Amino acid sequence: MQDGERAATMRDVARQAGVGLATVSRVINGKPGVAPELVRRVTETARALGYRHDLTASSLRRADRRTATIALVLEDVANPFSSVLHRAVEDAAREEGILVLAGSSDEHPDRERELIDAFTLRRVDGLIVLPTGGTDEQLAAVRGHGTPIVCADRLVEIDRVDTVTVDNRDGTWSAVRRLRALGHRRIAFLGDSDSIWTARQRYAGFADAHAEAGEPVDERLVRRGLRSEEAARAATTGLLTGSEPPSAVFAAQNLLTMGARRALQDLGAQEEVALIGFDDFPVADLLTPGVSVVAQDPASVGRTAARLLLARIRGGDDHLPSRHVVVPTRYVPRGSGEIRPRT
Repeated sequence: MQDGERAATMRDVARQAGVGLATVSRVINGKPGVAPELVRRVTETARALGYRHDLTASSLRRADRRTATIALVLEDVANPFSSVLHRAVEDAAREEGILVLAGSSDEHPDRERELIDAFTLRRVDGLIVLPTGGTDEQLAAVRGHGTPIVCADRLVEIDRVDTVTVDNRDGTWSAVRRLRALGHRRIAFLGDSDSIWTARQRYAGFADAHAEAGEPVDERLVRRGLRSEEAARAATTGLLTGSEPPSAVFAAQNLLTMGARRALQDLGAQEEVALIGFDDFPVADLLTPGVSVVAQDPASVGRTAARLLLARIRGGDDHLPSRHVVVPTRYVPRGSGEIRPRT
């Protein structure tokens, strides 16, 4: 919503959607008893009009017309990366008396849309989103209606939407170079869905290391589109029991690293095949050998995202164009990434 424009009301939504005011009220307040088709129609109309739910009646609004809440849309609140990022945002917001609401998209654009709708209808003062890549148009619309947004972990190009990422490509490139320096030439790659920006960046870093050495990527050793620890475990088992197994594995996500390590242990090969994972995970340092990783700093990502969002909310930075902050990674050698190939 631009300055000077009248904010959309619940009556506007009812009129545009062709439903009664009571129906809109039930949908906006999350009450049961409304047909799914009507819920969809009201939600889409509210989104198109830029309607934001007024919480004055419940005494949650302040004199400055803010709700003192921000929302965080994560991939999965149970994932270690997400949980640390969440806590960092919560700590930063708490210093300014702001409550953080959070939900998991499970990497599904439809679920992400539902969460963004739910949070904006409740008039949160701002959003931090780990985007799936399928909701850029919706994010642009929400931003256009006046809600500050920061995207974390994945890059987006939306006017006045700031982004905080880590150096995914360089971090992967550096790790694979380490494996090559040890003598590894058959290096497997385990990757997440290609629709995810970070997954594409990490594969690009893997390819960069091969190109630098003047060698093409052996696609027979590449497994992408893996969405779970068990999928990575099965993929690694298949690679290691094949006719030309890899001497090293690079797993581009923490759940995939855990799956790869389980496969290595299933085969008794954890001290014979090198393994490096992107992103740390609990107990990685307690295993034998410990799992070497390209460690992100999710706390720094969260703090930076919160700082950018809170500045936008305060209004001092709201006129500035989109900003992209890159947080560096660091390599943590624990043993598994230092295993040399058998000669």
